[in-house]
Amino acid sequence: MADAPITFLDLPQIEQRLKGLDLVRLVEEAFAAFSRGEAVVPPPGELLFDDPPGEVHIKYGYLKAGDNYVVKIASGFWNNPARGLSSSDGLLLVFKKDTGELAAVLNDRGRLTDLRTAAAGAVAAKYLAPEKVEAIGVLGTGIQAELQVQLLQAVRPCRNIVFWGRNQDRANAYAQRMHDKGFLVTSAHSPAEIAARCRLIVTATASPEPLLQWSDIQPGTHITAIGADSADKQELDPAIIRRADLVVTDSRLQGRSRGELWHAYQSDDAAMSRVVEIGEIVSGAAKGRTAAERVTVSTFSGLAVQDIAVASAILGRS
Repeated sequence: MADAPITFLDLPQIEQRLKGLDLVRLVEEAFAAFSRGEAVVPPPGELLFDDPPGEVHIKYGYLKAGDNYVVKIASGFWNNPARGLSSSDGLLLVFKKDTGELAAVLNDRGRLTDLRTAAAGAVAAKYLAPEKVEAIGVLGTGIQAELQVQLLQAVRPCRNIVFWGRNQDRANAYAQRMHDKGFLVTSAHSPAEIAARCRLIVTATASPEPLLQWSDIQPGTHITAIGADSADKQELDPAIIRRADLVVTDSRLQGRSRGELWHAYQSDDAAMSRVVEIGEIVSGAAKGRTAAERVTVSTFSGLAVQDIAVASAILGRS
């Protein structure tokens, strides 16, 4: 018997198949499946680089009811934009679960990782953000600072952005990109100013130290902390995690070893048990925002189940 052909999709073909896909719904359903125990997702692999600064994440897993397993390699190299390159790259390998045969290569150059990460932020906002948003606060000027705002429009429509970035050239470029997309863009002088002016805040940086302090945060604020997906990153003062009314993550198990939860709780099992998974909220096993004045935080490190859902949807289209 001849080997089955391997599907190879490059970025233009993937972009074509993305048209009309509801990524927010796909990621929402994937989170729910994960929290119901319907997915097998081992701890991610990780490579960290100092010079130039960068990282590679390897995430993999499968849905118990699915036909495939997925291995995703995604990189981020922060100096790339100065060289005219995207900071993100990567691909997804899809294998048949019953035989281990390679079925497809999605050479997305990191695009699907970027989109599913932004979709996760939209899912968080759907259940946790204030119903009415006057301005979206953004810390960062990179790909996620752009995509998070764009996908938020599906759940919390708001064209007013207040942002902060360390690098003036990148800040100017970000402001121009978002202006060209029809947003009203204002630059803030500090992260604290963002917190004072906005009740929906997205942090999307690779910062190694806290940018927001608990004393900055106003009642009724939701923070989507998307940048700290490894143990060497931290965007929030640990007091924000400890004192927020509700802290939500994608995986409690994965959160024990990385990002905001690791910095705040480390080996404190009792504290970690109070953290809610977003999939539990989606499926109705837990509640999201229940009062206007509550402070809520979502801190995600990214799950292979998101990649599985998006890859399956891409391959299901022609």
